[in-house]
Amino acid sequence: MSPTPTFQSPEPQRSGMLTALVAGALIALIGANIYLYVQIDHMRTDIAGVQEKLTTQLSNLRDTSNVNTEAQKRHIETLKEELEAAKSQARNSNSQVKAEALAHADQVAKQLQTEQAKIQQQVSSEISGVKSDVAQVATNANAKIADVSTEVGVVKSQASQTQADLTKTISDLKSVRGDLGVQSGLIATNGSELSALKLRGERNYIDIKLGKTKQPQRFGDVMIILKNSDVKKNKYTVQLTADDKVTEKKDKSLNEPVQFYTARGGRIPYELVINKIDKNEIVGYLSTPKDQATR
Repeated sequence: MSPTPTFQSPEPQRSGMLTALVAGALIALIGANIYLYVQIDHMRTDIAGVQEKLTTQLSNLRDTSNVNTEAQKRHIETLKEELEAAKSQARNSNSQVKAEALAHADQVAKQLQTEQAKIQQQVSSEISGVKSDVAQVATNANAKIADVSTEVGVVKSQASQTQADLTKTISDLKSVRGDLGVQSGLIATNGSELSALKLRGERNYIDIKLGKTKQPQRFGDVMIILKNSDVKKNKYTVQLTADDKVTEKKDKSLNEPVQFYTARGGRIPYELVINKIDKNEIVGYLSTPKDQATR
């Protein structure tokens, strides 16, 4: 006969810490993903608004520039005509009139030069303003992208840490023989280890919290009654009903895989694992095969 496995009570502090660690990491991961989604959505909205603003500004700039340019062209043409007239008058006049005409021509030439410089400065100023707006938009977008990238890095780090924690938790799990002598799968001894097993998805896991009552309670396709619980000896007795067949499992130990077969499970046994025994109450889980088939 195979030696009876020895089961030890899980350490409450370790169980609580692992449960809090896994739960906290998962909550942080979900929260970070929601935050990233909101930030990216805001960034898209901001960029769309800025693009619309720049398009409007460029359109207004083109319209204003066209109006100003046409007006200034007409002014410059007038000045050129006036300058030519002054030069022609200077050529055909006496000395005094010629001097006055040349002075006027010189004044018109300077005014023409000033107008041309003003146009160039205005265009340069408008172009500079657009460049400044574009640069500011680029700076803001880059800053937001950097923030989102940082958040993505944090999320990846948290996800990696969560995966590492789960991997370590799973590595701590053990496989033992059940009360029917069948080698069980990995056995969870606390909530965090059970969460890790659920994430693996190799079997179905149903949480169990069962008090001592006269009527059986249903867990999946199994009915269970707690007959007795012994806190000092970490023993319990239950009555299982599956496929209209009643089976009593007597004096079972903490974390011991209590195995039984059902029609739905076929050749793979169901396993009841109790992690906590209190007066008139037991807490643990029921593990059933993932792919259930008719026997």
